[in-house]
Amino acid sequence: MKRLLLSLTALMAITSAVAQNKDNSGSAVARQLDIFNAVYKELNSFYVDTLDAQKTIGTALQALFEQLDPYTDYIPAEEQSDFMMISTGQYGGIGSYIQQRLRGNTGVYISGPYKNSPAARAGLRSGDRIVAIDGVSTKGWTSDSVSRHLKGQANTRVTIDVVRPYVEDSLLQFTITRENINVTPVPYYGVVNGSLGYIALTTFNEHSAAKVREAVLELRKNPAVRGLVLDLRGNGGGVMEGAVQIVGLFVPKGTTVVTTRGREKASEKIYKTTQPPIDTDIPLAVLIDGGSASASEITAGALQDLDRAVIIGTRSYGKGLVQSTRPLPYDGLLKLTVSKYYIPSGRLIQEVDYSQRNDDGTYQRTVADTLGNVFYTAHRREVRDGGGITPDIKIDYPELNRLVYNIVRDNWAFDYATRYQATHPTLPSPENFTVTDSIFNDFKRFIDPEKFEYDKVCEIGLETLKKVAETEGYMNDSTRAEFARLETLLKHDLNRDLDLQREAISTILAQELVTRYYFNEGYTQYATRDDKALAEAAKILTDPKALKKTLGL
Repeated sequence: MKRLLLSLTALMAITSAVAQNKDNSGSAVARQLDIFNAVYKELNSFYVDTLDAQKTIGTALQALFEQLDPYTDYIPAEEQSDFMMISTGQYGGIGSYIQQRLRGNTGVYISGPYKNSPAARAGLRSGDRIVAIDGVSTKGWTSDSVSRHLKGQANTRVTIDVVRPYVEDSLLQFTITRENINVTPVPYYGVVNGSLGYIALTTFNEHSAAKVREAVLELRKNPAVRGLVLDLRGNGGGVMEGAVQIVGLFVPKGTTVVTTRGREKASEKIYKTTQPPIDTDIPLAVLIDGGSASASEITAGALQDLDRAVIIGTRSYGKGLVQSTRPLPYDGLLKLTVSKYYIPSGRLIQEVDYSQRNDDGTYQRTVADTLGNVFYTAHRREVRDGGGITPDIKIDYPELNRLVYNIVRDNWAFDYATRYQATHPTLPSPENFTVTDSIFNDFKRFIDPEKFEYDKVCEIGLETLKKVAETEGYMNDSTRAEFARLETLLKHDLNRDLDLQREAISTILAQELVTRYYFNEGYTQYATRDDKALAEAAKILTDPKALKKTLGL
């Protein structure tokens, strides 16, 4: 192992030299590549152990990519299906999410079949543990390995053995015919709060703009709709052209949405809307959060810069970089960052400067936490660059409690929903479902106090404080008594802690339960019932004076 590490270190050093060489002339690059090639040939011919070419060269490539940004990467042929699915929204398979449980190494589980997918029609359920595929045990497999075996050409068959908890015949087998699975970018749209047309958009693929257009046209037919809400929370982006087309639904034809600029001045590209809009007047709000990135930020940022929509939520992620792909030998792909994008006001929303590193190796922010360069919207409202999109109306959400985090991390809510589905054939509709006292108390009984793992933040903090008190000379009989009292007060009481966090836990339980019976569409519908951001959207979109004031009209 030590010898192998030495060889890898040599490869990484050479690769790093290529990446960091300030002389980028053709001859300099060729010289460094010749050195790399010669070193590897010598190692391959005379090194004491046989080299694994795929592993060692792969490690060297990763060392190169680590000098760049996290979005530049090499994608070998066998890993391209997931990458292509992001842009096309389509793949061949059974149509289900899966998840791997790292804690306890218990395997890979079905975490949610898509609505009307082959997996759902066959009867696979969330919580089914995959134990074999086509007769081959999946013991020790990762979720990537399972995913590769579940995917395949449409009209081919795959046999899946699963263990289903909480049922009498727990070992089940399903033979499923794969299909071309279309991942819908709009899992739900409808009228909420009596007067809002609501559209949830989860990704930007080739079909996103068409699906949003379809939803807008349908919602505008309803005379009760007084405003539209586009929900981009958790949407990590995708195809940039989809963002331009979606903005084009609400602004005049020929409006500049985004400009991209690469290393060379000649590489600048301006993207304008090319189709007549659907509606340039209907009140519009866009919901964002820290998971809204890339194409989501182009959409929200352009509509903000054009004073066409009110942006509501929390600050977005801050990704202002554009990637493209280049073909490589043996069907590989190089995904690389080729430019930065600038929204209509001229601002760049990229938060991290990947070309600069701090002394500790972390990347530098493009601006200070609270400052940025000032730009102006169409109606002269101030906006700033360098830190994502700052909403016009900020929503404060409570911080995630460690107890609630552990419930999610250790799958307590997921496993409870699995048991509930095994013993309850139906669940009230998303419009009527609520986590009752009966369900919540049943969940509390479901948690085994002996197996529940706390993050002992209070205990660790108190122990640290005690050590400081000892060091600083403050520890005496009086302070020891106070520490003892604090230890008693801060001792965990699981039953009490669960009651204190009922609201947050109920939200998680509802998501798991409603999704089991009504898929993602049903949960999205349920979640709109008590949504702070939607409530704010309802207030401002139905108040013309407040809307004009916010948009600087």
